[in-house]
Amino acid sequence: MSRRVGDGAGGDGGEPAHVVGQEAESARLEAALADAVAGTPVVVVLEGVPGVGKTTLLRRFLARRPALATVQAEGLAWESGRPGALVRRLGGLPSEGPVDPGAWGEALAACWRARAAEDPLAVLIDDAHAADPASLQAVASAVVRMAEGRLLVVLAARTGPDTPAHPDTRDVLDRLPGRRIRVAPLTSEQTRLLAARAAGIDLPIPVARRLREHTGGVARYLLEILRDSPPMRWSDWQTRLPAPTSVQQRVEAALDAASPSARALVEAAAVLGNTPILAEAAELGGIADPIAALDEAFAAGLLSPAAGHGLDTLTFPGRFVRGAVHATLAPARRHDLHQRAAAVVRDETERLRHRVEATPLPDAALADELLDLARRKADEGAWAVVAGALIDASRISPSRADREDRLLQAVDALAGAGLLGQAVDALSDVEALPPGARRDAVLAYVAIQRGRRAEATSYLDGAWRSRGTDRATAARICQRQVLHALADWDGAQLVRWAGRAIEHADPGSPAAVETRAIVGLGYAAQGEIEEAFTAYRAATRESPAGPQHQRARMGLGWLLLAQDEPEAARRELEYAVAGVGQGGSNRILLWALCWLARTRFALGDWSGALQNVDQARLLLGATDLELLRPLVHWTGAQVHALRGDAEEAARHVELGTAAEHDYLVMTVPALLARAHVAEAASDYDAVVRHLAPLATRTPRGGLDEPGFWAWHDLYANALVVTDRLGEADEFLRPLEELVRRRGHRSAAARLGYVRGRLLGARGDTAAAEEAFVAARARLEGLPLPYEKARVDFAHGMILRRAGRRRDAATVLATARQRFAALGARVYMERCDRELKTGRPGSRLHDNDLDALTEQERTVAGLVAGGMTNKEVAAEMLLSVKTVQFHLTRTYAKLGVRSRSELAAHFPRSTG
Repeated sequence: MSRRVGDGAGGDGGEPAHVVGQEAESARLEAALADAVAGTPVVVVLEGVPGVGKTTLLRRFLARRPALATVQAEGLAWESGRPGALVRRLGGLPSEGPVDPGAWGEALAACWRARAAEDPLAVLIDDAHAADPASLQAVASAVVRMAEGRLLVVLAARTGPDTPAHPDTRDVLDRLPGRRIRVAPLTSEQTRLLAARAAGIDLPIPVARRLREHTGGVARYLLEILRDSPPMRWSDWQTRLPAPTSVQQRVEAALDAASPSARALVEAAAVLGNTPILAEAAELGGIADPIAALDEAFAAGLLSPAAGHGLDTLTFPGRFVRGAVHATLAPARRHDLHQRAAAVVRDETERLRHRVEATPLPDAALADELLDLARRKADEGAWAVVAGALIDASRISPSRADREDRLLQAVDALAGAGLLGQAVDALSDVEALPPGARRDAVLAYVAIQRGRRAEATSYLDGAWRSRGTDRATAARICQRQVLHALADWDGAQLVRWAGRAIEHADPGSPAAVETRAIVGLGYAAQGEIEEAFTAYRAATRESPAGPQHQRARMGLGWLLLAQDEPEAARRELEYAVAGVGQGGSNRILLWALCWLARTRFALGDWSGALQNVDQARLLLGATDLELLRPLVHWTGAQVHALRGDAEEAARHVELGTAAEHDYLVMTVPALLARAHVAEAASDYDAVVRHLAPLATRTPRGGLDEPGFWAWHDLYANALVVTDRLGEADEFLRPLEELVRRRGHRSAAARLGYVRGRLLGARGDTAAAEEAFVAARARLEGLPLPYEKARVDFAHGMILRRAGRRRDAATVLATARQRFAALGARVYMERCDRELKTGRPGSRLHDNDLDALTEQERTVAGLVAGGMTNKEVAAEMLLSVKTVQFHLTRTYAKLGVRSRSELAAHFPRSTG
């Protein structure tokens, strides 16, 4: 992702002086040129928001190839209504004539074909979104007519809601057949690099993160802000970020041209917030005719009605306009508007915010009011509001001790709200405070959310040792220990620390209420399911509404999913997801989305599961809750792997990786994602390798509790397929006993189908069939279509290998139908292969072949058909070692010594 960020001389080939990133886009553009040079015309649509670097990318591309023949043109907005305006500038057409995109396309194709006959030709159209539609249609027609030719056509076009474009132009661009390269915005790391290169600024990481979010990573805006702001601005993570200079100038010019009433309305709206109420803005600005003022402000691009709200709620077009308007206010005017706004708005939190904005000096009394608000909102679990109030209180507190104490509480609240990025931004200030129990408890809380297990352990141990006699501090440390144990899926520790938290906490305090919303999972991780449900019934009664209720419903949904009640789980988790709209926590929302995705996967709604994964991915980017990253991507990896999209599955695996010593709720889904992808690729050795860290973990504790982490059947099945039958049997026996004691139906069915495969591999087909029938019976009435399909598929394979082709075909057809309903293409194809292999072939002509077993015949037929041992293993869901074993016995029985002799000796099936 590179873009030009400065003027002046560059390096080789005219490289600009300040360039960061854009490597991926450059590589894709180079690949497109290489294909075009090879003789295949290629069309590339280069997309991105204004200022992200599309034009710079094209300039750099050309600078590196000065000998490349080019035709260049640019779409002009004022010509978008003149058909043929752009195509005539491309050359080869008369300046006048009727509108005929088809004929123009033929002329262009002839011209380009002639020019590209000897040397490659690049046609570059910048600002294609501003071109007239007829010209773009002609370009498309020209490319279609050039089936061959060394031609590269690149159209650079803006995207985004504020992009002016003829609607037909956008339609043509969307329909153009070709490759799409989206120029990505800068990352936080690239923002730091840009600051160093372009402005000589060593940007602190927290400020770089905020600046990147503020600008959307658009290089043009970043460069303007960096170059036009004083260096002192970048020393504070709470610094107020300005609008880019170009936007600030445009807004100031529009305000200067506005009438007094329109300007007053815009200024009042900017003071009130991002989505002000029109009536409140009119009252604050003293506007007699707000509709006329709004109409003028709308025409000037300064205000607009918010989508879906009619005229009663306003918004600002673009991400910078409100800030630019606010920046134009003189100090006295700003002070006056915020003071009066405090009397206009109805919400208590907003009233206090305006009073803080109007207070340039320390104010102990106002800080105390903010503290009182924070305490009351903490009781509700509205941690985002708590954090904002505490940050404001810290800023206006007269004493240093109060400022530090309130900052500490604010960072704790930010972590509780799931606003981890902001919490991390403030860590340098927190770490600079004197060591102590409260400081270490806050640092531990942030470390837990970041998935840093060892760091959290160290801070929690230190906090507990230095807790003193303050019961509130002790309760807070215990509650953090509860979260720490949950992240490690350690039920005994969770319940133990929950008891201590409730013992030290005041009744109704956040530490007590949040602990009771979690303790049920601790009981469940120990197998005490009735106690778990009892705890959740109590938690939902204690907090019948609000964020704490959201927490309890999320935990209950997770518990219900684990206990084979996915439909009830979906109701609870959907409630928890919706709860964020009532002031709930983004942290709990992310947990809920992860488990809702798993629930929808279990129910067979895989498209809905992927929608939840996409929602969670966006939220993950906004919250930086690394603890949940593997959990987010686990479902994405599994669904895409089963649907045959190996590339997308691998991307989820890579995004959801975790280290061996991370929290268990990180390592288990990360390893499961890898195992699911390996199983979909028939790489059963890799399945065993990925899950071995779980199988060899001592003790495994809650990891074996049925229903929560379904990895056992995946691992045991891979052991069977790779001929480790003794290991599989030894692994299964204690789990089967545990599942029997718990009475867990789906877990019993999963282990049951593996037991069936194991028995079948040992040649006991009758016992294997009994295991499959029992597994199917356990799933009867449960809405778990994928689990049922797996049982049928394994059963069908064993029947086919036992020579019972007709029975196998019936069971496999049922399995295929279930897999097809889910879109599990990988297993649909396996069912098809099994069904095909099971059909009778042509009569064998050599009596020696009668000595082969069914399995040996199948292996021999596939090898004779040209497959490698590895391909046969994947085809038959066997290990390579097993294939080699069958092949060796076949060679001996038939008296052949090579694959070629086998191919000549063994007639191919016609079935």
